Amino acid sequence: MPTNYLRAILKLRMPVFLALLTLGSTAVAQEVSFALLRPEAITPAPAVSVSIQPATSTEVPTHRFWDRKNTALFATSAAFTTADFFVTRANLQSGGQEFNPVTRMFGSSSAGLAANFAGETIGVIGISYFFHKTGHHKLERAVSLVNIGSSAAAVSFGLAHR
Repeated sequence: MPTNYLRAILKLRMPVFLALLTLGSTAVAQEVSFALLRPEAITPAPAVSVSIQPATSTEVPTHRFWDRKNTALFATSAAFTTADFFVTRANLQSGGQEFNPVTRMFGSSSAGLAANFAGETIGVIGISYFFHKTGHHKLERAVSLVNIGSSAAAVSFGLAHR
């Protein structure tokens, strides 16, 4: 059955080729000769003068790094990170396992685990400060929000799977 479709397609090949050849020759005959163009019609366009004006800079409202919003975000981030430390430590002492490969390296002792979570909090503040200095104020606050969300999810998961 599939060969019947193939034969029908192949039978149409020659008439389609001849039709394209016939129609294509009329399209080629429509060429314009450059010799028929008048030389005065081929003049260059007049030069356009562009005056560049300095852009007026709008003042971006800046804020201090340790403003009320950042202080609240960093305190919330530190609180959730501390809760994550205590839940992770309790789960590891009762025979659970750590899913985060970075935290897993430090999870053999309570001091190592505390250093990991303290470093996480310091890292969040450092990355936020970098974004603040480079003028990315939305990203500055987003770093804390992402850390709060991930720590809250870790705490919830740890408490649900005791």
